[in-house]
Amino acid sequence: MKTNKKITLCTFLYFLIIHPAIHAQQVELDPVTITASLQPVSSSATGRNMLVIKGEQFSKLPVNSLDELLRYLPGLEVQMRGPMGAQSDIVLRGGTFQQVLVIIDGIRINDPNTGHFNSYIPIAPAEIERIEILKGASSAIYGSEAVGGVIHIITKTFAAKREQKTSQLTAQGAAGQYGLLNGQVGGFYQNKNTAIAGGVLSNNATGQQQRGTKGFFHNTSASASINQFINKYWNISFRSAYDKRDFAAQNFYTTFKSDTAHEKVAAFWNQLQLNYAKLHHNFSLDIGYKTTNDTYKFNSAAGANSNKSNLMQGLAVYNWEAGAKTTLTTGAQWVNKKMQSNDRGNHTLNQAGAFLIVGQRIGEHFNVNPAMRFEWNERSGWQMIPQLNLSYKLPYWQLRGSAGKTIRDADFTERFNNYNKTFVASGSIGNPDLASERSFSYEAGADFFGIKNMKIAATIFRQNFTHLIDYVPTPFNEMPRKTNLSPTGTYALAKNIARVNSTGIETDIQYTKQFDNKQQLWATFGLTWIDSKSDNATPSFYVSSHAKFLTNFNLQYTIHWFSVSVNGLYKQRNIQSSTPINAFLSKDYFLLNAQLQAYVYKNKLSIFASADNVFDKQYSDLLGTVMPRRWVMAGLKVML
Repeated sequence: MKTNKKITLCTFLYFLIIHPAIHAQQVELDPVTITASLQPVSSSATGRNMLVIKGEQFSKLPVNSLDELLRYLPGLEVQMRGPMGAQSDIVLRGGTFQQVLVIIDGIRINDPNTGHFNSYIPIAPAEIERIEILKGASSAIYGSEAVGGVIHIITKTFAAKREQKTSQLTAQGAAGQYGLLNGQVGGFYQNKNTAIAGGVLSNNATGQQQRGTKGFFHNTSASASINQFINKYWNISFRSAYDKRDFAAQNFYTTFKSDTAHEKVAAFWNQLQLNYAKLHHNFSLDIGYKTTNDTYKFNSAAGANSNKSNLMQGLAVYNWEAGAKTTLTTGAQWVNKKMQSNDRGNHTLNQAGAFLIVGQRIGEHFNVNPAMRFEWNERSGWQMIPQLNLSYKLPYWQLRGSAGKTIRDADFTERFNNYNKTFVASGSIGNPDLASERSFSYEAGADFFGIKNMKIAATIFRQNFTHLIDYVPTPFNEMPRKTNLSPTGTYALAKNIARVNSTGIETDIQYTKQFDNKQQLWATFGLTWIDSKSDNATPSFYVSSHAKFLTNFNLQYTIHWFSVSVNGLYKQRNIQSSTPINAFLSKDYFLLNAQLQAYVYKNKLSIFASADNVFDKQYSDLLGTVMPRRWVMAGLKVML
């Protein structure tokens, strides 16, 4: 294994640095982005560590779902329970999976039921223009859950410009071991002032053998959108999407031997955006509605948990370019969350917020971006959330710093899991009295642009949490509510942990180059080290599960009619074990995926073969969840 790691690293460095590249074209490593500030400014002006990935990379890399694409991006830890979109937890900077906010075209999609569903992004890959990843505190802009960072999906339709003519069509199909049948199709079309897009992604397999069952999955996402420019000032956009996941969920949430779970999650997503832009003024109004139906069956003898959640929200944002060096952005947001469940009961929660962001350039190189948000939650009342971002740009360097407060309110699972059942022999128990998480985060970093076509970013960060929410093993006699519990049961209670402090360093490298002789290279590489300390005597589950050291990478190289792409990761974490199911988390593991593609008709038609987990590694990201061993597949791609 050590030899394989050395070969992979040497190959990566060869293509990145040594391979001759004399006539290179300049690439967009400092793109215009809206994630960090809701203002259309370059990422270097935000004072934040930003990563932007084009949506087209999905079809070029050995990935089959959006959570797999995110898994290999610098600094992101995606803790997978199942493959190809079955379920994943997204972690940034060593927090918990509930502390990352996922957004589509400005509107949050985090599920009110549980953060486990946040990786169910209801969008077809063919619709994606780019993915912007903001690392670090963002609650001053987006409110609750934007603690570790924000993942913002920007789609082609909502980002379309007026008076354009373009069309794209992609299709892909694959078959492989264990009954694998995957496919996706989608396209984008714009004729002047009307833009439409849509697509479908479907992953299906009978699955690899597990303990008494197989790890099957049938996961499908379908979406369609339209953008109409009414006149030179107004445009309206609409999207509707359906997302369904049906998968084996053995030991996804427990380490019990009797667990042979099966879960179905179906979500319906609708989004409407009205936008006005004239000279130095821009106004947008977004309305989003999401409904999710979740059915979970622990084993064939157990009754099913039936959960239905609803998310309704509105967001109004006004942006004013007050001068050549000054921008003001203000807005208001309202969020309504509902839950109907035979397991968790029926509940409703309202949230609202108002914010002001100032973008000020001082001189030619210095940017100051203060932000303030007033957040209201009907459980916890009003909170004031400040943040300050600074950046100083030189010809080849960008110096940046940020400090701010973050908040997160408990989701319905953390508050009410197993609360409405008549009897719970063992398991995770919710706590309705949980206080909101609070933290203060600060960071300092630098970006280097001195090597053509390359960006190197390094950041040191610190997060100080109070009342962090996590599950902690708790004996029966210490449970706050014993009504439906057994004195001999084994329980984990959702608790507020008084203090958790995380310190870390992250380094990101992005490189892209187009050669004269029909060669192209694109690569990303990330290193992250995190040290978390808790004053809780008993280790909590998710805080103790994040990686202490993580490196993840992508490499895609095209020459003439052939393309090779690889991605992978190396992770170090705490050792864990469970004797009843003979499960363990090793100290570390290395994972590599590879794909070879040959173009049989220009660059429009190609055949490919790929392998997930090339070295056939036995591993788990979370205790008890067995991830697939080597998986070989092949297929056909069409791009018009």
